[in-house]
Amino acid sequence: MAENIIAGLDIGSSNIRVVVGQLNKNTNDNEQLNVIGVIEVPALGMNKGSVVSIEDTVSSISACLEKAERMIGLPIENVWVGIGGTHINSQESNGVIAIARTNGEIQENDVGRVIEAARAVAAPVNYEVLHVIPKSFSIDNQTGVKDPIGMSGIRLEVTTQVIRGLSSQIKNLTKSIYRTGLDINDLVLSVLAAGEAVLSVRQKELGVALVDIGAATTKLIVFEEGDVIHVSILPLGADHITADLAIGLQTSLDVAERIKLDIGSALVKEFNKEDEVNLRDYGGEDQTFSKKYIAEIIEARVEEIFQKVDLELQKINRSGLLPAGVVLIGGGSKLPGMIEVGKKKTMLPASQ
Repeated sequence: MAENIIAGLDIGSSNIRVVVGQLNKNTNDNEQLNVIGVIEVPALGMNKGSVVSIEDTVSSISACLEKAERMIGLPIENVWVGIGGTHINSQESNGVIAIARTNGEIQENDVGRVIEAARAVAAPVNYEVLHVIPKSFSIDNQTGVKDPIGMSGIRLEVTTQVIRGLSSQIKNLTKSIYRTGLDINDLVLSVLAAGEAVLSVRQKELGVALVDIGAATTKLIVFEEGDVIHVSILPLGADHITADLAIGLQTSLDVAERIKLDIGSALVKEFNKEDEVNLRDYGGEDQTFSKKYIAEIIEARVEEIFQKVDLELQKINRSGLLPAGVVLIGGGSKLPGMIEVGKKKTMLPASQ
């Protein structure tokens, strides 16, 4: 693969995506990334962000890779991989080291050592560390230091957010990717990468929750003062709305999905009881339901998703206390009415 080509692989529960970017120098001689290819194929062998069939996952990744290579006209040899899944957890961890130099000046390798000390703090069995994100440093009695390099002291302490994933799930995912012939640059928590892409520095400083509503999971990451303070993957997503519709309308999942995408809304008040839809128009049986009833089914599940999000905010004492509010991304967030329900249930500003 050409040196200036960067590829990202996102393996979701419903879709697998490859995005290819090319690094070019602009007129000011700064590097700029231009997206030259985006491919999406249905995901097989995945459930709630975890591999349930390696064979199916390998064939889905291979199909996506083949299309991407055909689109850009170059071979893709290595990728950055986005990882999600309900097995991922995070917790705060501290590390402490002594500075042995006579002048007490803190160097880059000292920062590496103290972060490594935080990584080593009691990890659950069978879990693997994905990220150790430094939040703030303390030098002797001075707290709140953002960059200690060049400063002097005898005791360096760091507070970090450690993000871990289940070793077996990570191995299954990496094995599936390696079997397609790809090399992995690194694994990145997908919602963390999304936060870097869609949130502004100001939002992260003020306090913001990024909510990624996918097919089978809803990923949440909370920033404050520029730091990650909480990560959670909830086992609820847009597919649960489809399943609720299939049960409520006594129809197939395919028909329920079509109805959700065409007329689905999380706002009951938008419809009158007289507004009706016939399932026959969507490939189902000759049955008529009011659009208000369909919206009631959707609203109930969407409210539950945002209630779970608010429960996570309550765990870190940030419920209703994030000035930059909630930012919604992901396929599930495109459903009409999501912003309104998000505002009502989290008592925070919401946007997409």
